[in-house]
Amino acid sequence: MRWQDLRRSSNVDDRRGMSGGGKVALGGIGAVIVVVLGLLTGQDPGEILSNLQGTQSEQQAGERPAGPRPDDKMADFVTAVLGSTEDVWGKIYADNGAQYQNPSLQIFDNVSQSACGGASAAMGPFYCPADQQVYIDLEFCDQLRERFHAPGEFAVAYVVAHEVGHHVQNLMGITDQVQQQRRRLSETDYNKLSVQLELQADFLAGVWANRADEMQNILEPGDIEAALTAANAIGDDKLQKQSQGYVVPDAFTHGTSQQRMYWFKKGYQTGDLNQGRIEDIR
Repeated sequence: MRWQDLRRSSNVDDRRGMSGGGKVALGGIGAVIVVVLGLLTGQDPGEILSNLQGTQSEQQAGERPAGPRPDDKMADFVTAVLGSTEDVWGKIYADNGAQYQNPSLQIFDNVSQSACGGASAAMGPFYCPADQQVYIDLEFCDQLRERFHAPGEFAVAYVVAHEVGHHVQNLMGITDQVQQQRRRLSETDYNKLSVQLELQADFLAGVWANRADEMQNILEPGDIEAALTAANAIGDDKLQKQSQGYVVPDAFTHGTSQQRMYWFKKGYQTGDLNQGRIEDIR
């Protein structure tokens, strides 16, 4: 990926090496994330929460140590990708007579705190609509390469663009519409709606890739394949098969590997927001 000349976002809160402070109180979306993580990884959600609380309670408030870190280049890369998403979505909104509201992105180590509850490295990157912020521990980038066998910078870019896709959904009111259905639907039916939301975020990540390459010439050979490899690696069916040896479709929350690849690819190939309306996603 050609990213070195991209504008760096100014909306990044780099908290690496700093304490999150306090005890984690998970609620709402944060609790859902922990439950989903337990389902997809085979871990006990209670154990994840216990580890999260224990780790954070041991930390003392402090400043970030001075000096370079091994993950400084990845931090710079993520900042550049966020800047690209701001430029792309800003233009898309402007072309439609609207103004895009930039999200912020927090880079943290181990644990942090969001308006949706606790943030943990074990949870992976996520977007919190309550504070309009993306959270990422850069250790996930290593996991993406080593555990999920999805190497390449663009695999990470896809993940960041997916989380920014959730921000776009939030701005469009789609997130609220889905949340309002929570009390009205069974768990199985709500999971299906959750899958649609995640697949649309994959589609929006594809739209970003299309427009960013058009505007900024970012793509190199193999980049789209790297994104598709990542999408394939984190499909519900593949993760369930790896963690528990069998697949439970009614428990899907993010979509199958095939679905995730399909919708990212459709967004990339068309670059057309009308091709990924949530009611049309299956």
